[in-house]
Amino acid sequence: QVQLVESGGGLVQPGSSLRLSCEASEGSLDPYPIGWFRQAPGKEREGVSAISSIDVGTYYTEPLKGRFTISRDNAKNTVYLKMNNLKPEDTAVYYCAAEAPRARIGLPRVKDYKSWGQGTQVTVSS
Repeated sequence: QVQLVESGGGLVQPGSSLRLSCEASEGSLDPYPIGWFRQAPGKEREGVSAISSIDVGTYYTEPLKGRFTISRDNAKNTVYLKMNNLKPEDTAVYYCAAEAPRARIGLPRVKDYKSWGQGTQVTVSS
């Protein structure tokens, strides 16, 4: 199983941007679809975005489409989540996770993903 490590979170003001990174500390990310998820205090973990490993497919939870962009750089063994125009309701712990190698994916669902990182905190506040 691939081991994932997230980074890039922090405290930012509304309207700011952040880029989160999901790096494989062990193994290659190349065969794995990767999803980003988030969990706000007192709420269930929810899917944010996902990127395929077998085609150029990317998927976004509809309310976030247009503000968030997922990408992958297999040469750097990293998947990114660029978040623009951040809002206080984006405050959460953000996790990346890997699906089964070469799996066909759609909108990210928590139950489908196997290997999880430890999360990175994003706080949007003035």
